[in-house]
Amino acid sequence: MRRSDRLRCAGASLLVVLCGVFRSSFGGRTLPALSDDIPFRLKWPGPDFTLPTAGIPYKEDNYIIMTTADKEKYKCLLPLMANGNEEQDGEYKGPSPGALLEPLFKLSSCSYRIESYWTYEVCHGKYIRQYHEEKETGQKLSIQEYYLGKMMKKSTTEAGENQEEKESAESPKEIYTKNIEGQMTPYYPVEMINGTPCSLKQNQPRSSTVMYICHPESKHEILSVAEVTTCEYEVVILTPLLCNHPKYRFRTSPINDIFCQSMPGSPLRPQSLVKLEHQKEEIKSPLKPNKEEEQQLLREKFSTIHKPVTVGSQQQVTVGTTHISRLTDEQLIKEFLSGSYCFHGGVGWWKYEFCYGKYVHQYHEDKDTGKTTVVVGTWKADEHQEWAKKNLARAYMTTPDGVQTVKTVSHFYGGGDVCEVSEQPRQVIVKLKCKESESPHAVTVYMLEPQTCQYILGVESPVICKILDTADENGLLSIPN
Repeated sequence: MRRSDRLRCAGASLLVVLCGVFRSSFGGRTLPALSDDIPFRLKWPGPDFTLPTAGIPYKEDNYIIMTTADKEKYKCLLPLMANGNEEQDGEYKGPSPGALLEPLFKLSSCSYRIESYWTYEVCHGKYIRQYHEEKETGQKLSIQEYYLGKMMKKSTTEAGENQEEKESAESPKEIYTKNIEGQMTPYYPVEMINGTPCSLKQNQPRSSTVMYICHPESKHEILSVAEVTTCEYEVVILTPLLCNHPKYRFRTSPINDIFCQSMPGSPLRPQSLVKLEHQKEEIKSPLKPNKEEEQQLLREKFSTIHKPVTVGSQQQVTVGTTHISRLTDEQLIKEFLSGSYCFHGGVGWWKYEFCYGKYVHQYHEDKDTGKTTVVVGTWKADEHQEWAKKNLARAYMTTPDGVQTVKTVSHFYGGGDVCEVSEQPRQVIVKLKCKESESPHAVTVYMLEPQTCQYILGVESPVICKILDTADENGLLSIPN
C-alpha cells in the first residue's frame, strides 16, 4: 500500500481494519486523496444512527461499501475532507511576515541556547554566534567562537524594509514548511551571511537560514540549531509575532470520523476486530490501579506545552514546561535547595526527575506494568568539585548597564546505572539557567545525549533567577539573603 493511500489512524481499530481486513467497493466513485497530515477515526454506530449536524460536514451519498475477509459488509460514510486550514483560504490583507518581525529586529534583542559544548547566540537581524567558554590557569576564560552568519552591513530597520520589498517583488510569496515532529509547519526564512570563514570550504564564509515559526506562548526562543551541510546552518526560532498572519499559524488537523454501519447479515462490528480487542484485554496485566489510585496519578502529573523535537541528525531533545506548586518563593527555594522539592519534565516515552543535590532520574510510567526508572546520575560533592576544577561551573553575562551577573551554573552528577553500550556508569551535567516567564513558577526541562549515556539536563525557570547569584566558585547555590 502506498503512503498516499494510507489513513492516519486515531486508534488501533482503524489501522487493523483498513490495513488488512477490508476490501472496498467504490461504486464508480473516486476517493479523495488521502494524506498522513489528516487524521481519521473509525466509528461503528448502530442502526439508529443519524449524521452529525455540526462540525465536519457529511453527505448521505458520500460513502463506500467495505467488505471484510469474513465477507461482512459495511456502508462507510466519509467526511467531506477537513484539514484545519479553512481560515487560510480567504485573502489576507494584513502586514507581511517581514513587517510582523520588524519590531524584533528594531529591538536588537538576542536569544540564547545552551547545549552540551556550544552556546548559541542569535541577535535578531544582526548575527548568529556559536561560542564555548573554557577556564584556564588563574580562573581566566578563553573563548572559542564562530559567527554562523551576519546580515549585510545595514541597520536592522533597513533589513526589515528590504525583506518587505523582496516580498512585494516576489508576491505572491511561497510559504515554506519544515517537518517538526511529523507536522509540516510553516516558517518565514531570514538569510544570514558573511559568517566566519570555513576552512573546510576553501575559507568561504559560514551562512545560516533563520526559520521563524509561530508559537503564541514563546518569547523568541531558539528551538534548534543544525548544521545541514558543511558550515551551512538552520536555526529555528519560536516567536509569537508571526501568529498574527493566518498562513503562518500552526496548522491543526481535526479528526475526521468515518461512520461504518453494518449491512443486513453482518454483525455490528467485524468479528476479527472484536477478537483482536478481546486478545488485547487478555494480555493486560491483572494488577490494575483502582479508581482512587488512578485519580492520584492524574493529580501528580504535570501539564506540558512542548513536545519532543528531533533536530536534524542530532540526538532527540525532549522539552517539557511544567507549572510547579505556587508555594511562597522563600519556601519553594528552600525546599528545592534541600532536594525535597523536585522538578519534572519531558513529554515523550521518558520523563525526567531532577532533585537538587540528590539525583537525576529518567523514568517511564505504565498503568499496567508500573514505573521503570533509570538512574542517570547521583550527587557527590567531592566528584563535582573535581569536575569543576577542569570545567566551567559558573558562567557570567554582562547586563546592558554593565553589571556582571551569573548566567548559568553547571553541576556534575555521576555514578548512574551502568550503560549497556559503553559498560560505564551513566553521568549527567545539569545546567541551571534563569528564564523569565509570565508564569513565575514555570519550569522547562530538556535532555540532550551528546555522547552515549553521557547527558546534559537543562533546567530553566524564573525560580532559578532568584538564586543564581548565590553561586560560589564551584557553582553551588544557597538561599539568598
